Formats: sequence, C-alpha cells, structure tokens
Amino acid sequence: MLLVFLCNSSTFAATGPDTLRVRPNLEELFIEPRFYSVLEDPSAQLTLTDVQQPIHAAAFERGDKVPTSMEHPGAAYWLRLVVRAEGSLAQHWYYELFDSHLNDITYFPATDGGRNSIHTGADQPLTSRRFPYKNFLFRLSLEPNQTQVFYLRLRSNSKTSFLSRLRTEQMLAEHFQAEYGLLGGFYGILLIMVIYNLCLYVFIGEQTYLRYVLYVLSSSLIFLSEDGLGFQYLWPDYPTLNQIIIAGSPILLLLTFSYYARQFLDAPQRLPHYDPWVRAVVLLSVAALLLDAIWLNSGWGFWLYLLPYSMIYYLAIRIWQRGFRPAGYFLLAHAMVAVSVGFLILRKIGIDTFTNTATVYSMNAAFVVEVVVLSYALGEKIKGIKDLTIRAQEKVVKQLRKKHLAQDRLVEQLKRNQELKDQLNTELESLVALRTEELRRQSDTISAQNRELLQANGLLALQSAAIEKLNTDLQRDLQEAKTARVLSKEVNFGEFSQIYPDKEACLTYLANLKWADTFQCRKCGHEKYCDGREPHSRRCTRCRYVESATAYTLLQKCKFSIIKAFYAVFLIYTHKGSYTSQELSRVLDLRQGTCWSFSQKVTEAMRRRRQAPDFDDNEDWTHILLDATGFAEEEGIEADKSVVASSSGKKVVL
Repeated sequence: MLLVFLCNSSTFAATGPDTLRVRPNLEELFIEPRFYSVLEDPSAQLTLTDVQQPIHAAAFERGDKVPTSMEHPGAAYWLRLVVRAEGSLAQHWYYELFDSHLNDITYFPATDGGRNSIHTGADQPLTSRRFPYKNFLFRLSLEPNQTQVFYLRLRSNSKTSFLSRLRTEQMLAEHFQAEYGLLGGFYGILLIMVIYNLCLYVFIGEQTYLRYVLYVLSSSLIFLSEDGLGFQYLWPDYPTLNQIIIAGSPILLLLTFSYYARQFLDAPQRLPHYDPWVRAVVLLSVAALLLDAIWLNSGWGFWLYLLPYSMIYYLAIRIWQRGFRPAGYFLLAHAMVAVSVGFLILRKIGIDTFTNTATVYSMNAAFVVEVVVLSYALGEKIKGIKDLTIRAQEKVVKQLRKKHLAQDRLVEQLKRNQELKDQLNTELESLVALRTEELRRQSDTISAQNRELLQANGLLALQSAAIEKLNTDLQRDLQEAKTARVLSKEVNFGEFSQIYPDKEACLTYLANLKWADTFQCRKCGHEKYCDGREPHSRRCTRCRYVESATAYTLLQKCKFSIIKAFYAVFLIYTHKGSYTSQELSRVLDLRQGTCWSFSQKVTEAMRRRRQAPDFDDNEDWTHILLDATGFAEEEGIEADKSVVASSSGKKVVL
C-alpha cells in the first residue's frame, strides 16, 4: 500500500524534472529524492546569497544523482525545493521533515531574500520553532499559478536522510489526531505496566518485577527521545539534556535489559559458568559506549551493542533448550524488538531503503507485543514453581508413608520379642527420637513450600484484581461512549435522560460549565464565594450577592423542566435550527407557543455563537448554554419599561 501511495503521489506531484506541482484536489505529497536539489557545503560557511550565485547554483545536484542522506556528519547540506501552485489553493500547505534529531536547520521562505528565515533545530529550544511539534514543520507561502523556490540549510552530527512530506492543514490535523492518539495509548500501556509491576514488587518482594520496571522506564526514555515527544512536552527548554538522553538512553537500556533478563532466566543458577561472562561483557560494553559518547564521538558506537545483546539471546536459547519454557516466550517477545532495532540501526547509518511509517513505529508495536508475551511468560513461570512445589509435597508424603510402614513393622517386631522389651527399650527410645527429629525437619520443609505456594496464590489474586479493574474501566468507557454519543448525534429522550437523569444532574453540569475557570462576582468582581441556599448557587463573600446556576445563561427564567430544556437545546442545535416547534411540542409534551418562543431564543444564541471569534465547527451543543446576550436584552427592555413608567407618573403597560 505504501508503494502504491508513493507511485500515485509521484504521478500527481510533478511533471517537470524537479518541480513539485500542487493542486486544489491534492492533500499531501511524499517528496521523492528526485525532486530535491542538493548542495553539500563541507565548510558550513556558505550563506543564502552565496548558494544563489551562479557558481554554486549550478553545483546543485538532483536527489536521484546523489546520496539521499547526510553522508558527512558536521557538513552543511542545502536543499532547494521548487513548488508550483496550479490554481487557487483553498488550504495552506506545510513542509514536514521526519527526522527530529537534525541539529541545525535554517528555513528560507521564497522571494524574501532570507529576511524572514527561521532558525531552529535539535540544538535549539522548542520555542525556536514556529509550530511546537515533535518534527520540524514549516509553512509554505504559495501563490496561485506561481512557481516559488524554497531553501533549507541542514546540519546533523549523525548520518540521516532528507525524508519529508508536504501536507495541507486539514490532512496535517488528521495526522496529528491519529498519531498522538496511538502514541498516547502506547505510553498509557507502558505506564500501566510500570505501576502494575511496581505494586507486585512492593507486595511480593520479587526483584524480577523491580528489574522489569527499570527496563520499561529505560525503554520509555528511548521512545521519548526517538519520536521527539520528550523534547516537545518534558524538557522543551533544555536541548542539551535532550542530546544527553538521546545518547545515554540506549546505554541505560542495555544495562537494565541485561539486569532484568539474567534474573528472569535464572541465569546464575541454570548457567553458572556462562553468566559471569555475560555480565562482564555488558559492563565493558557500557564503559566503551560511555567513552565513545563523551570523548570519541565516532558515530559507530551502536556496533558495540551487538555483542552483549547476542550473548543474552544465546543465553536465553541455551536455557530454553534445557527445558525452561519461559525462556521460549522471552525469545518470542524480543524477536520483533530485535527486528525493529535493526531498522533503527539502518536509519542511524543513513540507509533509508526500509524507512517508512511501519518501520519507524515498529519498535512501539514490538514493545506492546513484548509486554503481552512476557506477562504470559510470568504466569508460566509461576505455574512451573507451583508444579515443583506439588511434586515436592508428593515426594514428602511418600516418604512419610514409608516411615509409617517401617514403624508398623517395628511394632510387630516388638510384639514378637516381648521378652526382650526391657533390654531393647533404651535403643527404641533413641531410634524414635531420631526419627521424630527427621519428621520435624520434613515438616519444616513442607511449611516453607506452603509459604511459597501462598505467595504464588497471592500473585494470582493480584492478577485477578487487575482483571476486575480492567472490567470496571471497560464499564466506565462504555458509559463515556454513551455520553460521547449524546454529544455527537441525535438520540431519543429516554437515552438522553440516562445521561441527565434529573434536575440535580443538569444543574451540576451547568454549574461546572459556567464556573469552569473561576468564580467572579458580577456586582463587585470578588472571586471568593460560598454556597447559596439554592442548589448549586454561589454567594459572594464580600457583597453577599447570590447567583444561581441558571443565571446569565440560556436557561434563565425557563418556564418548563430543565431536563426538557437541555433536550430541546440539543435537538435544535443538532438540526442546525431547523427543528420545528410542532415537532418539539410533540416530543417534549409542551405547548407549541412555549416551544416556538424557546426555539427562537436558542436559534438567536446559535447565530451569535457562529459570529463569535472563537467559534469552531466541531464544537458540541453545550457551548451555547452559556449564552447570556438574550437575557441582557430582556433586562434592557425591562429597564426601559421602568423609565417610561417613572416619567409618566402612572402605570404603563408595554
């Protein structure tokens, strides 16, 4: 599907040798290497004016004739992108660079001579970017039926590619929603696994869970540094810290992975001669990687990861061959991780043949699979411990039966040798004492094994509690889904009443919506309040002014049930004001005149909301509940009435 998409994109994109053509019916374009013109600047001293000179402009080579990656770290690379807008474009176009680790980027908009250039990069704080996004994003100022030339100056301390894409703002918004939703779910799973295993460690005391928590945390640092979310949300003002995490998180991952894997596989007990070598190689590799990251900066340090990881995998294979079943699940869990790490290494050395959305996020998917498989492996390991305990108990029972048979024979022998009772009495007492001590030791062994079994049962109980919690969360998600359905499309009054069952629920929702930010007295501006006499009303602590939940909202002075009023607003809003008063009267069982007056009030509120500067087409119907303009107009009319009455000196009816 990706290859078909790229072929279609290239067919629609351009007909010229190096010109991208955008049309109103296109939404995104993948920029192939042949649409780039690349100029390598080993000295990193050229300016925009220099590269526009004929001698340097002629030196630009197209991307299909030169390597499509930065082969020389530290050198500056100039990219020239020619874009032609065919026709009038309804949306803005944006240029996105996929690699978030580019150290220095300067973007030069077309036809301004570099006056409005944007200087950013991984060495700059996030505030240097025009758009606070994990990748580098630049807006293209395209004019209808004009060809414009854009320049980018790139510099990186590692080999990387020029992969990028053009997107419209609508497609960009959809991409943001899908990408951040999946990443949020992924990091949520990691957080759940950290908390769950940490709780198991606290209650059981098994170090395997603590080591697994450290492994997951170090993996999270890897993901946060690779996808750029860490720099976007956690340390946006510290680019140096970001570079340290990018360089140090793989080293920390190697250390925690070996620390966890050896404990999980019981390597010191199962392979006592091979395990010390694994530990020594891991420590030496970590030291060499730290030396390369701090002083040498060779760019080839990732090859040092191959030996320790290979030894750990060989360790797992040996233990699995000896009959330890959880080792097989360990190998299965890390198989996809190994493949995704291979894709990462290819990107690090500048080979982008396999670089696409699937390979970039393959490590995320592999880690989710690893979490599931290792959870099952942990259960298998507990089951194995339980089976060993049962077999040990059966062995002890057989030994006890043999002891009892021996005692029975002894009693029979004593009956036959009654005449020798006095002579053998001392010998028999010592023999009985010896065997009693042996039984006591065996009883202590059984008690210890029973305690281990109780610990295993406690772990199973914790897993059952976790399953019950997941079921509870599922029920809550179903309720939230039903609420989301009410907010997104039409439902009947019965379903609507399940979300807002009574007046108390409606007033609670309206009060939370009205005072979501803070409370401020409308008379004196004071922000401190206490509860009023009416439900959900607030009384100013300074001037004692009381304001109810419905005051200054669309539902003030509503003459019928607030639940019906909520449903009426929902129906009129979802039908864009075209819901008739006759139909509303039939649904709500109210007078048509009352429904017509309320419909006019809601329609006017919708019209004013559309004219508001912060109006969004995707906002839900509850935004118009806080419309108080209609009430202000009614207060103005009443004020005019009082003025006319006072001026005439008699009662006047208007």
